[in-house]
Amino acid sequence: MMINITLFSQIISKLDTSKFKKLVKSHQSDKHQKGFDSWSHLVSMLFCQFAKSQSVRDISNGLRSATGNLNHLGMLKAPSKSTVSYQNKNRSWELFRDYYYVLLESLGQQAQMKRTKFKIKSKIFLLDATTISLCLSLFDWAKYKTKKGAVKMHTLLDYDGHLPAYVNITDGKTADNKGAYDVPLLKGSVIVADRFYNDFALLNVWDSNGVYFVVRHKDNIKFKTIKELELPENKHQHFLKDEIIELTGAKTKGKYPKRLRRVALWDEENQQTIEVITNQTSWTANTITELYKARWEVEIFFRDIKQQLHIKSFIGTSQNAVMIQIWTALITILILKALKTQAKHPWYLSNLVAFIRLNLFVKVDLYQWLDNPFAKEQPPPNKCIQGVLF
Repeated sequence: MMINITLFSQIISKLDTSKFKKLVKSHQSDKHQKGFDSWSHLVSMLFCQFAKSQSVRDISNGLRSATGNLNHLGMLKAPSKSTVSYQNKNRSWELFRDYYYVLLESLGQQAQMKRTKFKIKSKIFLLDATTISLCLSLFDWAKYKTKKGAVKMHTLLDYDGHLPAYVNITDGKTADNKGAYDVPLLKGSVIVADRFYNDFALLNVWDSNGVYFVVRHKDNIKFKTIKELELPENKHQHFLKDEIIELTGAKTKGKYPKRLRRVALWDEENQQTIEVITNQTSWTANTITELYKARWEVEIFFRDIKQQLHIKSFIGTSQNAVMIQIWTALITILILKALKTQAKHPWYLSNLVAFIRLNLFVKVDLYQWLDNPFAKEQPPPNKCIQGVLF
């Protein structure tokens, strides 16, 4: 079967245009469009991510090379370098952020995997932050250290699809726990976080909102043991402690007056003791520690977006341009995760990104290709029989 549109056009056709148009209307982002509307801007920046374009010139030339296929992308013509630069600086980045959340509702459902590890009914969220370094002489708005600039991406990752349910992008100086106060709280869910979130005022806010937490605790917290809980006898030998505690430090007790559960275990792999605190008393100690170990998924997510997508170097230096590039990278990973989940072929994300990059403008059926990327197309039968020349 002959396919008349490129792989990139088929991927773009998965996006919900009607909801995008609604957002464009509410943000009024086509007001000063200069012949380059919001949709063309989105497609150009997604091309930048999929093709890993290193500059606005790469975006412009790359799309220009697809001349006959631009109408399939919903674009009239390839933008010039200056047009992309101008709109990256001036079109509100919030449009792309809001569209990420709109897509998360539809594509995010497709990207969800079957949960095998945890039998608990609670929704699991993993919280962490990553720093994206920027050169301060170019990005003078991104304050971090004297000579270094950076932005920080505070991310609440949904365990079921390994996709961000919420992202807060701040300057590099914002402490991890301070960037977490705006995290949306879903009653009955559990938030798993590292010791940087061991902020008792923050934990108290979560607890008051009916959210469970599993957080690694700092070595210096002062507490007294109220009750020792029984450790599992045979199955899990690595548990050292499971107890109900109360904070005794004057400051911390004021911030978190309620009781907590503290679980300590020996981590054989890294030869260290891991101690976590939680406000969940009915789950087994094993579930609590396995939840903490699942936090590694958020590190994998950060590694993926930094290695596979275009987020370490930026094609524009204004704050708006950087935000647009980060949010379009998040839209790209959302699309990739949805494609990966739907495919019959067991793709690694890195392979999928590389293969799409190589075949962006190839005309091949997207789903057949996803299911069987190495299928050889049969050459057409040779109808004309040529006489022997010698």
